[in-house]
Amino acid sequence: MGKAKQTRKFAATKRLITPKDARLQKSSTALAAAERQKREDEKAARKVVIPQVASSLFFNYNDALHPPYRVLIDTNFINFCIKNKLDVVRGLMDCLLAMCIPCVTDCVLAELETLGSKFRLALQTAKDPRFERLTCDHKGTYADDCLVDRCLQNRCYLVASNDAQLKQRIRRIPGVPILYVGNHVIKCERLPDLLM
Repeated sequence: MGKAKQTRKFAATKRLITPKDARLQKSSTALAAAERQKREDEKAARKVVIPQVASSLFFNYNDALHPPYRVLIDTNFINFCIKNKLDVVRGLMDCLLAMCIPCVTDCVLAELETLGSKFRLALQTAKDPRFERLTCDHKGTYADDCLVDRCLQNRCYLVASNDAQLKQRIRRIPGVPILYVGNHVIKCERLPDLLM
């Protein structure tokens, strides 16, 4: 015996929920309330706290920067100097045309130590006696936060980094120049011509 063919139903349609259905109204009001709450949270987060401006600043010109320059060095700046075969101290002096004191914080050294044997040469460079060692009082070993906090406390530092996120955070601090490695030389960003 063969299989019986089923006839197709032509007039049958799927039932649709009308847009004015009570079940949809509940979910849309809940979504509207959640969206309203989200907007209020964004407004609260947008409140800008304006910090006290350092007395050494005259507009964006920083009077505290003068030779010998004290340069805070980040881990990736040391790595880029090694990759580009640059001596850090000599490169800084060639860039700034003045005496420089490279400063390395405990957090930067801790970060280099955690990176392992691949960055052994960078750690050895950071422990050079020409580099000034700065002790950290805060908890944790996140170098970026440490460098930003030091710049906010004292505007007498230049920051040497190739990290895009750190450079973005430093750019928000007025009067703090940024040094970076590019095209096999150390370059400076935001250093007034009057200082050089």
